[in-house]
Amino acid sequence: MVTLKTTPLMAEHTGFDARLAPFGGWLMPIQYDGILAEHRWCRESAALFDTCHMGQFLLQGEIAAAGIERLFSFRLDTIAVGRCRYGFLLNEQGGIVDDLTVYRLAADQLMVVVNAGPEEKDFAAIQAGLQGAAHGEDRTGRSAKLDLQGPLARDVLVQLFGAEIATIPFFGFRRLSLLGTDALVSRTGYTGELGFEIYCDNGVVVPLWRQLLEDGRVRPAGLGARDLLRLEMGYSLYGSDLDETTTPLEAGLERFVDFSRDFVGREALLRQQAAGLQRVRVAFRVDSRRTPRHGYGIFLRCEQVGMVTSGAFSPMLGCGIGMGYVTPAAAAIGTSLQVGQEGISLDATVVELPFYREGSLRK
Repeated sequence: MVTLKTTPLMAEHTGFDARLAPFGGWLMPIQYDGILAEHRWCRESAALFDTCHMGQFLLQGEIAAAGIERLFSFRLDTIAVGRCRYGFLLNEQGGIVDDLTVYRLAADQLMVVVNAGPEEKDFAAIQAGLQGAAHGEDRTGRSAKLDLQGPLARDVLVQLFGAEIATIPFFGFRRLSLLGTDALVSRTGYTGELGFEIYCDNGVVVPLWRQLLEDGRVRPAGLGARDLLRLEMGYSLYGSDLDETTTPLEAGLERFVDFSRDFVGREALLRQQAAGLQRVRVAFRVDSRRTPRHGYGIFLRCEQVGMVTSGAFSPMLGCGIGMGYVTPAAAAIGTSLQVGQEGISLDATVVELPFYREGSLRK
């Protein structure tokens, strides 16, 4: 029997009567008041998420000489201190081992934030790539993380912790003192709204959680709302839309790959690029309020051309939305598709991302 890990906030979640479920090896809150209510609160005010389950690695030493630049799909040397960058760890076949964010803490120090499920294999891959000039430390479970997301998130944090919060640029961060201890606050997130991710010691995460929730503009939100929010933005979910058999080219995420340098998987991606893609990720809207479920087939003129990887009812659009992989012939914007399985057929249309375009992300 697998023992699920828990975050330092578990007692807080049970105190709110949160519905809990396994996620990436952790027991996590899926919802409190309800997914739709929490989704709406994030779009209109400020929602607080427990994200302590995400993997955190600290890399220190002579980064440039450590040999790990080759492990990432993007350049590390051009990340300025105080900034962060999104990209991938790839395998030799160009498949996505994980998607992640790298923070430049100092000239000789990086923080890598990864998904919970593949965290152990990610760290093993990075450790294997490190040479003597640097070393890595897996701080997963020993360093806490909260996400405050929503159009009022900045106002809440400035009122609590000072005006410096307002100076943080998009995909930038500051190292601040919160509740008497060092913390890192970055302007990043996974919802499409103005938001901040707060990294702090486990010992202060409970009082910080409680202090944030004392503000009437803030309410807790679970992973159910988070999943719906990210899908409305067309953000991929590792394990559903991305995995080791999927390349960034197929996922339409080649902008996060720097081909001007050598990296693991580069030659495979160049071969795939030259040969042409056999499948591509598409986004589609359903012509009703019904939800296109993960695993549903995608059909073009009664022939199956792909499969749904993410789907939900979008409260902001008032219809079902989804993403999946199809043959290139079925991927053009405006293409009419059918989505479903035996006994279920939903009419859908291929659309551009993001689905929802009114968020406060860059406010």
